[in-house]
Amino acid sequence: MEFREGLEPVSPTAQYFNSSALSVFILTVLEIEVPIINDIHAHAISLLKDLFLPINPRFSSVMVMDQKGDRQWKRVDVKLEDHINVPIFPAGLSPTSYDAYLDDYLSKVAMDHFPQSKPLWEVHVFKYPTSNAAGNIIFKLHHSLGDGYSLMGALLSCLRSADNPSAPLTLPSRPHTELESDNKSALAKAFQIFPLISNSLSDFGWSILKSTLVKDDRTPIRSGDEGVVFRPITISTMTFSLDRIKHIKAKLGLTSNDVITGIIFLGTRLCMQEISHESSKAHSTALVLLNTRMIRAYKSVKEMVEPDSEAPWGNRFAFLHVPIPKFKDPKSLDPLEFVWEAHKIIKRKRSSLDVYLTSRLLEIMKKLRGPEAVARYICGTLRNSSMTVSNMIGPIEKATVSKYPVKGLYFTTVGMHQNLTITIVSYMGNLRVTAGIEKGFLDPQKFRSCMENAFQMMLKAVDELPRRKTFI
Repeated sequence: MEFREGLEPVSPTAQYFNSSALSVFILTVLEIEVPIINDIHAHAISLLKDLFLPINPRFSSVMVMDQKGDRQWKRVDVKLEDHINVPIFPAGLSPTSYDAYLDDYLSKVAMDHFPQSKPLWEVHVFKYPTSNAAGNIIFKLHHSLGDGYSLMGALLSCLRSADNPSAPLTLPSRPHTELESDNKSALAKAFQIFPLISNSLSDFGWSILKSTLVKDDRTPIRSGDEGVVFRPITISTMTFSLDRIKHIKAKLGLTSNDVITGIIFLGTRLCMQEISHESSKAHSTALVLLNTRMIRAYKSVKEMVEPDSEAPWGNRFAFLHVPIPKFKDPKSLDPLEFVWEAHKIIKRKRSSLDVYLTSRLLEIMKKLRGPEAVARYICGTLRNSSMTVSNMIGPIEKATVSKYPVKGLYFTTVGMHQNLTITIVSYMGNLRVTAGIEKGFLDPQKFRSCMENAFQMMLKAVDELPRRKTFI
């Protein structure tokens, strides 16, 4: 990587995500199992100084313009006190009351923008007991610092094993069979040169249209309004058993990601139909985030920042435009159709050259029109679709942060120019699904109920497979 005058160039994607048109953040919430002590401020400073800042120079840098007008990362002295927030609320209230305070506080944190004069991250300590935890620690990081893979790696570096606090967490990995299946499908497609070319051109052309001219229908999950990004959000989470996800996966012979995506698509359609029957057949698209690193497991942060790393730090992902399956006949709904449809579409798109061609298009656009034009193009991609879906693998074992045991964790993305975003992370045998929803637009309780109903419908359909007369 080239350096000029002690500065480090900002990657193109980082420029897109920190522009006048687009500013995206990642909120990660650690649910703490025991009460948070009053001197948590001192503990937080020690943790950040010893573990967080050394992870990557990005956490001690700000974006500046050099003499040529190019954006660069510039190292600065970090005043940790300016990055730690411990809000004060009335004492002695019920957990339910603090649930409302936490929801409002997360919405406020999500709406606040980072000042460009200091590094683009914050830590918030909510030390009041909610229905889910004795306290919450919130990490807010700008997406220009890295993608979910990079920032999850950074988080894992700050956590320790609850069973052995002196040892780091075991880095989770993707099951080998799932990776092998993906590679085989890609290899098979590569040998079928004509279908590969045809699919690639079709997908690439459709991606351009979806980013410019073709918009999803207005539905209960997409208002189509301008300025959605400036409106408050509410965050709703739900927990599913990974063992049950794997049970469905084994029955169908697919991947866990296929099952998860199918459940989300089914739950979303159920919610749309419950609010508006006509929307069950509306044209709606999900942007499914794809990690473009060809790796099976997390690498340590040290390995990520090495030159020519196979899992480099930064933003290495792409959007896949995936149509949300429609209800063919709501009276005889087959939940498994949503899993098979998700599997078919994502497998086909992962095996085309759409991601590569889109990347080249953005490079050309940047050279000809500058990073702001590319950011506006990405905004169009987000606005014209209905929601994003992002999935991360979290810690397998129980974790602690500064000796505080972590009961649960979840994350969400903010600033996506959409009414609804879905994020998923695994932790200790459970899958936490988070819905970031514009306040007052979609009832979070209704959406959660429909998602849980979709999960139960999927389980029932799988368990009835031996008695079913028709399948696929």
